[in-house]
Amino acid sequence: MKERDVAIQILEHIGGEENIKSVEHCATRLRLILKDDSKFDAKAIEAIDGVKGQFFAAGQYQIVLGTGFVNKVYAQIAKGVTEEDAGNESQKNMSVPQKISRTIGDVFVPIIPILVATGLFMGLRTLITNLGVTIDPTVLTLSQVLIDTAFAFLPALVGYSTMKRFGGSPVLGLVVGLMLVAPQLPNANQVAAGTAEPLLLNLFGLAIPITGYQGSILPALILTMISAKIERSLRKIVPDVLDLIVTPFITLLASMILGLLVIGPVMHQVESLILAVFQALLGLPLGLGGLLIGALQQVVVITGLHHTFKALEIELLASTGANPFNAIVSCAIAAQGAATIAAALKTKNLKTRSLYLSSALPAFLGITEPAIFGVNLKLMKPFAFACVGGGIGGLLAALFGLAGTGMSITVIPGMLLYLNGQLPFYLLCMLVAMAVSFGLTYVFYKSEEE
Repeated sequence: MKERDVAIQILEHIGGEENIKSVEHCATRLRLILKDDSKFDAKAIEAIDGVKGQFFAAGQYQIVLGTGFVNKVYAQIAKGVTEEDAGNESQKNMSVPQKISRTIGDVFVPIIPILVATGLFMGLRTLITNLGVTIDPTVLTLSQVLIDTAFAFLPALVGYSTMKRFGGSPVLGLVVGLMLVAPQLPNANQVAAGTAEPLLLNLFGLAIPITGYQGSILPALILTMISAKIERSLRKIVPDVLDLIVTPFITLLASMILGLLVIGPVMHQVESLILAVFQALLGLPLGLGGLLIGALQQVVVITGLHHTFKALEIELLASTGANPFNAIVSCAIAAQGAATIAAALKTKNLKTRSLYLSSALPAFLGITEPAIFGVNLKLMKPFAFACVGGGIGGLLAALFGLAGTGMSITVIPGMLLYLNGQLPFYLLCMLVAMAVSFGLTYVFYKSEEE
């Protein structure tokens, strides 16, 4: 198997299994912390067939392998390293922002496939409607169930994933999240709009308003982090014979009180503020917000902080039903792919050209790590020109007001999110971003072979 051969070669050039302190992976990269860094042979690893690049960040050696394939190589290498060791070691070498981003990624990445599917269903329904097809009322209702369920119960999904990430019982996290969206609770957004009345809890002479948090993520995220801490603490002090009854009882009771009276109201306000700031950024005149985001988004990918934007996209979709961030990011990603192609065409070495082109292809499917770390960032100018192209494309996307119906699929697959009449403008933005990036790289980049 290819993954076994690649794993063997990687181990050979990092000092073997005995030199691994921890190993883990993300969507595209194998992440290693070594006991003796001097045994890491960067050039030999980059020469391995199947490796698309390598770099060092946050105390980790990161080897770019690509989606799917990285999971298989990881499985071959990680047999002798425990998951606990990997997590503890990787966190030690991260900055606070990186730790926050990593935690957000751990929580939201498992949820994303559900939201991707929901966005695709929404786009498909819109396409059918735009074609003039009359949908049976029952079928329309069923489609709404298919599309709305994930967002209506989003706090439950967040609660489950957060509880699992922080070492609590996932099913308790699920119930805590469901309590925030219980049908007995009025929707907080409807209360704010004046179309619903909050429940009033009379406590010490005060009438405390209580609402639900349908479509919110921060209340569920923070609350279940605390719930996991409560549960773990109780497990240490409650006798085993009472644990089955006492621990979940106290955990759920404390979570409900904290969630509905303290954490929910505070975090909902924080969430609304963050959303308002981002929408104000996108609303800057002349598309300046799109320009800034498009130019800098791939720089954020390098720092490892890009998972933070996943939570923002989920909040945008839950609150507004649209995701303007997606089109801008698509421009930034497409620009990286185009710059890589230009660099390949300027390279005379056929083997190097083939490697560059193979690194460019994943970018048009939404994965830029091979293009960035395998080609553009090492050559510097292509990366900078790609950021320019991404900025110009993002500017146009903001001016056109593009907004996808989902998240986490971009560039070519991302077209499925713009079947609501915006597809021609989406394609135009991609082409402009690619043209600027390709043109600048082809004209101003000089290969070392020249």
